[in-house]
Amino acid sequence: MGNKYFDIAIRHTLAAEGGYSNNPNDTGGETMWGITIAVARANGYSGSMRLMPLSIAQNIYKKMYWDKNYLDEISAISSDLAIKLFDIGVNMGTARAGLFLQQALNAFNRQGRLYPDISEDGAIGNVTVKTLGLYIEKRGKLAEQTMLRAINGMQCAFYIELAQKRQANEEFVFGWISNRII
Repeated sequence: MGNKYFDIAIRHTLAAEGGYSNNPNDTGGETMWGITIAVARANGYSGSMRLMPLSIAQNIYKKMYWDKNYLDEISAISSDLAIKLFDIGVNMGTARAGLFLQQALNAFNRQGRLYPDISEDGAIGNVTVKTLGLYIEKRGKLAEQTMLRAINGMQCAFYIELAQKRQANEEFVFGWISNRII
């Protein structure tokens, strides 16, 4: 579908998401290939979720999760980070993925001495991408690995919070952490 890192990301996410699901404990309701019925309908798919072709899911993933979060641009800086942010976007929402990245960037800027704070609005755009580049440049060879660790930590903590706030999420939290925290 284009960027080789998108292809890698989608294979990873599809393996974690699986095929059709309609678990009554899942607030997303009916899903196929990890695409909720609400997202499918919002993107023009009106057929049975059980029968949704993989190609439809791939197009939705590209438009709504990869392109929306500037992951082509991020993959040029860090392919592993782009793949990670894609999976978080699919599982937790693109704004949550953006927020994790922005919060970590601000936490790693040494009180603004390396680069200025950025807005923590969850919307990845040119400013977030540029700041990521500055972070990698200023922090050196451990920067990418450290960012991935920070984002994994925030993601893991958020899963635990979801289970604490809604007991039905306990059904999913083990799988979320075992399949998505890398």
